[in-house]
Amino acid sequence: MIETITTKPFEGQKPGTSGLRKKVPVFQQPHYAENFIQSIFDALDGYGGKTLVIGGDGRYYNTEVVQTAIRMAAANGFGKVMAGRDGLLSTPAASNIIRKYKAFGGIILSASHNPGGPDGDFGIKFNAANGGPAPEGLTDAIYAKTRAITSYRIVKGPDVDLGRVGSTRVGGMTVEVIDPVADYAALMQKLFDFDAIRALIRSGFTMRFDGMGAITGPYGTAILEGLLGFPTGTVMNGIPLPDFGGHHPDPNLVHAKELCDLVLSSTGPDFGAASDGDGDRNLIIGRGMYVTPSDSLAILAANATLVPGYKDGLSGIARSMPTSAAADRVAEKLRIACYETPTGWKFFGNLLDAKLATICGEESFGTGSNHVREKDGLWAVLMWLNILARRRESVADIVQGHWQAFGRNYYSRHDYEEVDAEAANGLMAALREKLPRLKGHHGIEAADDFAYDDPVDGSRTTGQGIRLLFAGGSRIVYRLSGTGTAGATLRVYIERYEADASRHDIETQAALADLIALSRGIAEIEERTGRSAPTVIT
Repeated sequence: MIETITTKPFEGQKPGTSGLRKKVPVFQQPHYAENFIQSIFDALDGYGGKTLVIGGDGRYYNTEVVQTAIRMAAANGFGKVMAGRDGLLSTPAASNIIRKYKAFGGIILSASHNPGGPDGDFGIKFNAANGGPAPEGLTDAIYAKTRAITSYRIVKGPDVDLGRVGSTRVGGMTVEVIDPVADYAALMQKLFDFDAIRALIRSGFTMRFDGMGAITGPYGTAILEGLLGFPTGTVMNGIPLPDFGGHHPDPNLVHAKELCDLVLSSTGPDFGAASDGDGDRNLIIGRGMYVTPSDSLAILAANATLVPGYKDGLSGIARSMPTSAAADRVAEKLRIACYETPTGWKFFGNLLDAKLATICGEESFGTGSNHVREKDGLWAVLMWLNILARRRESVADIVQGHWQAFGRNYYSRHDYEEVDAEAANGLMAALREKLPRLKGHHGIEAADDFAYDDPVDGSRTTGQGIRLLFAGGSRIVYRLSGTGTAGATLRVYIERYEADASRHDIETQAALADLIALSRGIAEIEERTGRSAPTVIT
């Protein structure tokens, strides 16, 4: 039976770059999740009788909202829901299912790399028929609906048995519970040379993969240990848990410390990798060698033709503006375009759909390609494994060889987390006011607030981060992140290009020391935020 429930708007249900993210207790308020889901449906047209994909990363409150979303989809006229078993789907796997089965779209429940648990974070986002995050026009429409909502529709009845693969009915709608890994694993086998990777393993190659107690554990276990034949135990923290086992599932040097300490030692495994809460980010490390996400993007692009799925070459490369320019140098050598976009994977969607780009990446540990319309952590791991299998060199040798060929972009990101929002906004406003006066001082050649003109649809996106550009390719970038749920996160990106191979072995923070000091002084970070040092340095 369909029921119409009277409700009223909640303040602040504005989707960010990856949907609506709030603390779990906020989503647990009566009608809160229902309001946002109904607003998604109210902003859409033409979905009657169509298929909707639903799943999430397994964090606390995931199962409850999956059940709610299923019953609301039935009440609103969808013909079918495809849901991951136990309510689980990694974000790239959900994108693949939307595309493979030509679904109308999908609802993905995740707060990505943010912590989980009863007091942790939760999120809901809509992905469109191309498998990618909703474009800004749609998220604006959803937000408008949240501000005017008066009721939502839901089918009342028992919960769907999400623990068993198979079909059932909810109201007049079919619910198909699917294996969350199978379709994704099949796609990976089409892209990569699994036989070459198996041969590498037989040669004695070792690795560890950290699932961080999050969604990618089952995918890593099925593919790395099951299909490829790495020994049992290669995947650590491989069971998804509502609180991620106490992990902060952000695959960086701070939060993946256990893995990093193991692999970065002189006696560690040959290769290490990790993925985040919903499986769309990646950390790549070799024995004694951390690979920055910016370098990883550039190296994958430079070696892509070694991989079956990319043997015909790349149409182009795309990177977010804060990501280092290492990929630009690869694109220049390959004589292909390199696009600089705002932060947010949705900005890559038009480029991928138009076949202007093949591989994309962000400095925030996200890399992917045209195989789906989300960044994809395990894809990046398999891409590295395929290249290692073909080149038969260590990670360190491949990285250092890349620097010798293209030069090194020393690069670091300094995050000031949970800064008072008013102070953070004041800092950015003061920087914008300074921009006309900065050129010509401290070696700054140009200073601007980044804006992007989409080459496909002509849309313009402004206010995407303040850039200070120096002679020789150095940069300082300031940006407020939209992925947190408390306060504001100020991100400061520092980059220096070094062509001289004899200067490629300097410790990164030392190589950037003068620019780091300048970045703090120009923005008056300590004076305005009270922070004398970043929360996290990557």
